[in-house]
Amino acid sequence: MNTPNVQIPPSTKFSNVQLELLNLFAHNVSDEELIELKDVLGKRFLSKLSNDVNKAIEEKNITNNDLEKWLNEKS
Repeated sequence: MNTPNVQIPPSTKFSNVQLELLNLFAHNVSDEELIELKDVLGKRFLSKLSNDVNKAIEEKNITNNDLEKWLNEKS
């Protein structure tokens, strides 16, 4: 398993999620388990983002036509 040699500055503050993951995975896991964990986390954050976007669309009364118009705008 390739484990990157990461230097963490002493002044680094970890978030509550980072601390929990550090505690949870204080030992090495297989490459397959690491890939699975990344997949689970990615799906979780994608789900949250999707829910937040749908909520904003509903609250601001954004229509599919609005979204299509924005997608087709030239930058």
